[in-house]
Amino acid sequence: MRISSNNKAILIAIVLIIGVLLVYWRVAYGSVDGQQPAGTGFEEMNIPEREGSYGAYYAQHEGQVRPDTVIKVEAEHYTEAEGMTVEIVDGHAGSPGESIITQESGTVHWQIEVPEEGLYNIAIRYYPINGKSSSIERQLLINGVSPFDGAERLAFPRIWSNALSKVAQDNRGNDLRPGQIENPMWQEEPLKDMEGYYTEPYAFYFKAGVNKLSLVSLREPMMIDYIKLYQIEKPLTYEQLLADYEERGYKPALDQMIQIQGEDASMKSSPMLYPLMDRSSPATEPYHVSKMRVNTIGGQNWRLPGDWITWSINVPETGLYQIAVKNKQNFVQGMDSARKLYIDGQIPFKEMEQIRFKYDSNWKMTVMGDEEPYLFYLAKGKHELKLEVTLGDISRLLRVVENSLREINEIYRTILMIVGSVPDRNRDYRLQAQIPETVAKIAEQSKLLAAAASEMDRISGMKSERSALLTTLSRQLADMAERPDSIPQRMDQFKANMGGLGTWMLSVREQALEIDYLVVASPGAKLPKADAAWWEKTNHELLSFGYSFLEDYNSIGDISDKDEAITVWIGAGRDQAQVLKAMIDEQFTPQTNVKVNLKLVQMGVLLPSILSGTGPDVAMQVGSDIPVNFAARNASQDLSIFPDFTEVSKRFMDSAIVPFRYDGGTYGLPEQQLFPMLFYRKDILTELKLDVPQTWEDVYRMIPVLQKNNMEFGLPIEGQSQSVTQLPPNDTFMMFLYQNNELLYKNNGAASNLDSKKAVQAFERWTELYTSYKLPLQYDFSNRFRIGEVPIGIAPYSMYNMLSVFAPEIRGLWEFVPVPGTQLPDGTIRRDTGSGGSATVMMESAKDKQGSWEFMKWWTDKETQVRFGREMEALMGAAARYPTANVEALADLPWPVKDYQNLIKQWQWVQGIPEVPGGYFTGRHLTNAFRETVIEGANARESLLDYMRYINEEIQIKRKEFGLDRKEQ
Repeated sequence: MRISSNNKAILIAIVLIIGVLLVYWRVAYGSVDGQQPAGTGFEEMNIPEREGSYGAYYAQHEGQVRPDTVIKVEAEHYTEAEGMTVEIVDGHAGSPGESIITQESGTVHWQIEVPEEGLYNIAIRYYPINGKSSSIERQLLINGVSPFDGAERLAFPRIWSNALSKVAQDNRGNDLRPGQIENPMWQEEPLKDMEGYYTEPYAFYFKAGVNKLSLVSLREPMMIDYIKLYQIEKPLTYEQLLADYEERGYKPALDQMIQIQGEDASMKSSPMLYPLMDRSSPATEPYHVSKMRVNTIGGQNWRLPGDWITWSINVPETGLYQIAVKNKQNFVQGMDSARKLYIDGQIPFKEMEQIRFKYDSNWKMTVMGDEEPYLFYLAKGKHELKLEVTLGDISRLLRVVENSLREINEIYRTILMIVGSVPDRNRDYRLQAQIPETVAKIAEQSKLLAAAASEMDRISGMKSERSALLTTLSRQLADMAERPDSIPQRMDQFKANMGGLGTWMLSVREQALEIDYLVVASPGAKLPKADAAWWEKTNHELLSFGYSFLEDYNSIGDISDKDEAITVWIGAGRDQAQVLKAMIDEQFTPQTNVKVNLKLVQMGVLLPSILSGTGPDVAMQVGSDIPVNFAARNASQDLSIFPDFTEVSKRFMDSAIVPFRYDGGTYGLPEQQLFPMLFYRKDILTELKLDVPQTWEDVYRMIPVLQKNNMEFGLPIEGQSQSVTQLPPNDTFMMFLYQNNELLYKNNGAASNLDSKKAVQAFERWTELYTSYKLPLQYDFSNRFRIGEVPIGIAPYSMYNMLSVFAPEIRGLWEFVPVPGTQLPDGTIRRDTGSGGSATVMMESAKDKQGSWEFMKWWTDKETQVRFGREMEALMGAAARYPTANVEALADLPWPVKDYQNLIKQWQWVQGIPEVPGGYFTGRHLTNAFRETVIEGANARESLLDYMRYINEEIQIKRKEFGLDRKEQ
């Protein structure tokens, strides 16, 4: 066949394009055959460790001997205790001899006789006694000093297991997620890095002679049996172990295939590691096309270094076995997830310190040892297999990047102090002359990040998105060092990349992995197929689509007949709803014989459903404005008619109930209550020689110092509310108003009180912060706090959760305390502030009001709130810590003692913001008056009084509509 010249040209062009793409692929993404690029030399680089880190401490003492000595100190031989009463117990939980109980706050000291100077590992044998269900935390002091940063926060995990041995089902045939219960037992835990950046346990230097060792309680009580100084035993290599097998004459087991379902794990380090339901493939075991089946474990919950899962197996025959894991690692593209394997508490050989599970969107079978499976000797009988999350190869890389991020943050703040957050583009700041050492640091960090990017590519086996940000920031820093005059114009991009690097740290550190089952089999045995064929997947998708029209996925758990059950709507996520439904079925219904149909609903449809007669009996997690707004329309039930209402209301601060009072009744029970706290960066305030402000006068004196260094004091612009329809009054204004002992409304809510002298003064103080002190009107507190532009500010206390989880690079560098107050003539300080939150409300149309009231009492009870809060934190981590309105329940949630004490100090000063008909105009027009004053330059008093007329007009309209004035007459 003849090819025309045009077709020849097209063919040649296609060949050339393919060739160019192949060359580009090789250059950009590594070798086509998947081999890893050559070593980067990163491990050999002399990278300085951050001062105060374990790396710097270890480098200082690395030349010390490691004496092969075991020194054991019995806990009951402590020398003294401060801030706690130590209790001595004998023979607890089968442990011979005496132990001590250390409380959740205070310090215990021991004297340890060390015969030879050197480096020692430390292990503590402990028992996790009842507490708040979170990990136990302690600070270690040696001779009165914490040797390095990591020793200031050491974690001792609790042990968890499934509450039931068999998976329960609802009355529709769906599996119910097993609850997690604590399964305490004695453990010997070496002291190690809780962040996973150092894969081996810490080594501590002790001088010869008597040393003082102290444990400072940070969170949770703990029973201690002994403290041991020793040397960890390093595992043999597989080659050495194999030689030992041959010498002992071990033989392969024959015709054995033991399969352990992932969801049948016997123990876990966290209640977050509960069994999961996977319906993505018909290959998961067990499987049902339309019903929910508990069939896997791990996933996104099993991602943090140090988290582990243990399975028990019964081996029928002594011999050598291979081990495989059916898994799915589709969480971290371009990266492997790493695990350590322990068998009966020991790592069998060195290669099991890092097992790599490669990225794949499908289920796959990973055999330990790949094509030449490793052999594991197992004697007949019971054994425990444990897989623990480890950072493996990337641990040093992450340490370097985190240290670099801290250094870059300091560089940014140094530049910020000179050029400000909005530099003048026409000005020459002469940075090279002013801060030459900082420019040199910029060049140094550029080289470090470039090396880190190359190392990330080596670990990944190709160039990937994981190294892209490191490369981008490295190039930006290199160009900034080469052209310092361009730095002011690049501050925004620099800040964005710096924030991105913090997020990068979080994502790379996470090592998620989902497991269907494990296989322990004879060497050479044919393993089960990991994934389904394409026709099986197609059939699964078609049937699942068909059943979606038949199954009710909005209802959670058991469904009862409408006439014999109350209907409860919840506006949270499915995970929260499933936890609540499990609690209802386990506790509430058996105790009260009241059945509950729980539905997951968008609360925006609540009002239309009430009007159409299809609404619920009880609605949960509604905005604080809903109860009164519904009460005014005779749509919500007055709860004060119930005989035990007064007793129930004592569970909460009075401030939490204020928004639900209307016309002599109370129309809701508080669920959550949020209020502001003062957050501050300890490192930056120390650097600037500033004290934490106690009063607003202190704040006024602090602001010029911050602004001189181009930093800001942050104040909240929007109020705290979970309502989507109402803008609440501003938090800062409410602080000034309440600290001035003034009210928001007068005449029992019949009119706004914003025209009072004190209210006008509060408004003027608020607006002056922006007109005279030039505070920022718009800002992202978490990001600017993180990078140091706003090193101190006021925010809802739930910000604590976000910073704890999503800002690891400033861990230990910040705190929160009560807000600044107004000093009275007698010297006392008023720290009043408003609050927001959510409520549970009963509808006037509820068919079983007594049953609905029983549910509301149960839901807001201490035990229920504590369990729900702990379950939420177990489900989603510390970022989901529950801001319960129940005072006693908050005390039992896993707050560190110091932080809880600060919360309680502030909570005593919280005042509730009343809801009145037409009150939705208050926050809206208060904001309008603020904008007119601050942005348009109007007189503060006149602006406030002008807009107050609109507020009063709306209040009067609504009072007339609801006949409130006639009632009062």
